[in-house]
Amino acid sequence: MSVREIQQALIARGYELGASGADGDAGPKTVAALRAFQKIAGLVPDGIAGPMTQKALIANDISQRRTATDQPAWLTLAAAELGTEEGAGKKNNPKVVAYYKDADFPGIKNDAVAWCAAFCNAMLHRAGQKTSGSLAARSFESWGVGLKTPVLGCIATKKRGTGWQGHCGFVVGANKTEVFLLGGNQSDEVSIASFKRSEITAYRWPSGVPIPTQPNLPTTVAGAKAGVKES
Repeated sequence: MSVREIQQALIARGYELGASGADGDAGPKTVAALRAFQKIAGLVPDGIAGPMTQKALIANDISQRRTATDQPAWLTLAAAELGTEEGAGKKNNPKVVAYYKDADFPGIKNDAVAWCAAFCNAMLHRAGQKTSGSLAARSFESWGVGLKTPVLGCIATKKRGTGWQGHCGFVVGANKTEVFLLGGNQSDEVSIASFKRSEITAYRWPSGVPIPTQPNLPTTVAGAKAGVKES
């Protein structure tokens, strides 16, 4: 479903999206309405219009529901962190500092230290999974098992510049040209953002965890940001 179709389905169910209505722009009101629908429908209220959410939106009844067990535990935990930001100025957000601690780097107390890998590792640790053991984003290129194509909740790594630096996040959507990542340190916050698929270097999945067989990933994600800063 396109953003406009998602908006139309929400409006048909009585959700208020503002004066602009179904304008194809996934703004805050659309994301808020989608989360409200998911909560009432018994879905994970993550604001992500995944396959089961789309199915529920177009169904006459909402008996087909997405539950927390339909997505990886680490992704459910990550979605709960959306909106977490670095501290203003010299202040450090304790929630971001906790990501370093749970990634096994308790000595880092400054949230200005790049934390995309810390965020992914913290969510994996909290879900009982093995971490990459590093704060380097591209350390995930040799973690777990490789995937030829992305699945919901897998970790994607991407290059940044021409050197060793990179970025990582959890895949929540993809199309031919873009991949949507739920990640940390995306313009200094936890958010969902779009990245060029051509920049992705690997898709990885935790060792020992069954790789899901599921419908195609959503090709658009309501509220996804573009052009975010990754450092």
